[in-house]
Amino acid sequence: MSHDDKHALEEGAAFKPGYNADGLIPAIASDHDTGEVLMVAWMNAEALDHTLRSGVANFWSRSRAKLWCKGEESGNTLRITEIRTDCDQDVLWLRVNVEGDGKACHTGRRTCFYRVVEVDNAGSVTLRTD
Repeated sequence: MSHDDKHALEEGAAFKPGYNADGLIPAIASDHDTGEVLMVAWMNAEALDHTLRSGVANFWSRSRAKLWCKGEESGNTLRITEIRTDCDQDVLWLRVNVEGDGKACHTGRRTCFYRVVEVDNAGSVTLRTD
């Protein structure tokens, strides 16, 4: 990438999502009011287009190999309040309001990040659930 192209990508107004080799871009969803990270998922161009047009987060399910609207089964949809991208446009940050019962994780928790990685004095690594 030339210096001019890099500058345009980092400073310009053109939205040019940087999909990986599989045609996916990571999307981090956080609560609009608190900033709490709720989940991380992947979008392809179709999921991003649906998200931009509907105002509701849509993702690409790698395990099911299909497009899915977050909350289509649980009712806990992610209503977009703002979408940001990082400096080189290869990650998306979705600021959202969770509709439904406010639980973004498929396990029934508010957030997918409910476990803490801990290292004890002997160097053993375990998970602690909050």
